[in-house]
Amino acid sequence: MKVLTANRLADGEAVWYANGGWAETIDNSDVAHDKAAEDRLEAIGATASDNNEVVDVNLIDVTVANGVVEPVRLREKIRAAGPTNRNDLGKQARPVAARAA
Repeated sequence: MKVLTANRLADGEAVWYANGGWAETIDNSDVAHDKAAEDRLEAIGATASDNNEVVDVNLIDVTVANGVVEPVRLREKIRAAGPTNRNDLGKQARPVAARAA
């Protein structure tokens, strides 16, 4: 399974494609379960990059357990949460309600 991630050009924030737009959390990302879905997400990412909305567009591997999307690679886990040595910084420090938005 894969999701589409990038960095928002305006401020560098790590974002994920979800529900027709770019979300600041991985939680509700559109998950590709097959090659056709991956191709669709790649096309969306290419268009967003061409329109200067995002940069560094990539499909990343994820797992989904109990409805929770979790990146596979450590690099992507850090991008999704924040620094590993300071839990009071990054997305992981935001209130749960703010992360769900």
